Amino acid sequence: MTYTVLRILTHVLGIVGFASLIPLAVAYHADEPEMFSVFVPPMALAWIMAILFRVRARGKARIIGIQDAFGVVGGIWVAICVFGSIPLYLSGYFPSFTDALFESVSGFTTTGATVLPDVEKLPRSVNMWRCLSHWLGGMGVVALTVAMMPLLGAGGFRLIKAEATGPDKGKFTASIASTAKILWFIYIGMTAVQSIMLWYSGMDVIDAVAHSFSTVGTGGFSTRNASIGAFAMPAAEWVCTLFMFLSSVNFALYCRIFTGRISEVAKNSELRAFVFIVVSAILSIFLFELSCGDRHEEGLFRDVCFQAISVISSTGFMTRDYTTFIPACQAVIFSLFFIGGCSGSTAGGVKVVRLTVLAKQSINEIRRLVHPYGVFSLRLNGIAARESVVATVAAFVFLYFVLVFATTVIGALCGLDGVSAFTGALSMVGNVGPAFGSLGPSANCGDIPVLLKWWYMIAMLAGRLEIYTLLILLGCLVKSRKRGL
Repeated sequence: MTYTVLRILTHVLGIVGFASLIPLAVAYHADEPEMFSVFVPPMALAWIMAILFRVRARGKARIIGIQDAFGVVGGIWVAICVFGSIPLYLSGYFPSFTDALFESVSGFTTTGATVLPDVEKLPRSVNMWRCLSHWLGGMGVVALTVAMMPLLGAGGFRLIKAEATGPDKGKFTASIASTAKILWFIYIGMTAVQSIMLWYSGMDVIDAVAHSFSTVGTGGFSTRNASIGAFAMPAAEWVCTLFMFLSSVNFALYCRIFTGRISEVAKNSELRAFVFIVVSAILSIFLFELSCGDRHEEGLFRDVCFQAISVISSTGFMTRDYTTFIPACQAVIFSLFFIGGCSGSTAGGVKVVRLTVLAKQSINEIRRLVHPYGVFSLRLNGIAARESVVATVAAFVFLYFVLVFATTVIGALCGLDGVSAFTGALSMVGNVGPAFGSLGPSANCGDIPVLLKWWYMIAMLAGRLEIYTLLILLGCLVKSRKRGL
């Protein structure tokens, strides 16, 4: 098992090392030669590790068990976050390794919370690396590994399952490697299209690509302190709004569209619920704002659409500070923190499919009270769901909010006020980024205590891995330690 785990880990590091060529190209284009010493050493180290261990592990067993898969995935995410922090720390713009690691974890988990008060002081290559981490973490480096390393065989599906636990997951081609390749083809295509559209909207090439990485990965890192709003480009805002929405939809549905199975998309329960929630939130916020006589400013509807989709998609971009909206609008935005995007998307949160399952089950329970002898089944996408799905979803939601509660308590113990502690917990576990109070969209995490930064890193990883994977990994580590004793 050791050979298998380390082999996959080094493959992943090799892939992430290869991605370092992008900020290196930006450093060359932006005339930042001093940044070569920041990106070249970790890139070379990752490649050397991959090559050396590939030679050593040649011919070894490659079967991955279910428990091993969870350990591999947990190890992968910890490894890439540590690796991603090295260029940030070497750049000299982060005061401590903890801050660099926090930024890296926030990047790869697509949370988008930053410790920096002024990101515009960063070299363009470093900003590109921050945004690129969103893109790599959005679809998942595990999916990328499976796509590029078909030698994993049946174990590849176990890795995908371990990385993204949930009730709606499977492969729709003959092999999981083919599925991963199709998903990455769509992912890259969406990124390329958005980059071109942002470029035509007025951004330069580097900013267009960087913000496309952050948008499609639903992360939220920007090259500007005021996020997308700093560019003052309505066309770019609409482009980002569109792609934040598209990136919050289950990517498997795009595959079904391309294969002519549009009827399955139209019947998808989660997609219909997601569209209903987004439209309802936008109309509610817009109408509440219109009810105030002094809120008829130009671009209000555009800002409302942008901020509502930015929050529900867990992206965290900003065109205006949503805490300046009237309280009723803030309440609607706050409710979106509990929801998140669709399963099989790059968005965070509880996921709409789980809330759909719980809502349908609640309706069935009410029907049973009225008709005690009636038979009611839970239906998803027009077909009856398996009986265990409700228990699985309920268990996840319970663990999710236990983690939110624990993170809230730790935040309060570390000095945050109640609003900041609770919304910050929802933001970190849901991988949203901004919150309310002292952690609002115009603030940063630079001044929070070191202990809280480390706990937030755990919360971000747990949220990205949907809790189960991290819990199983910790359980495996505890068992290993007991055996060692």
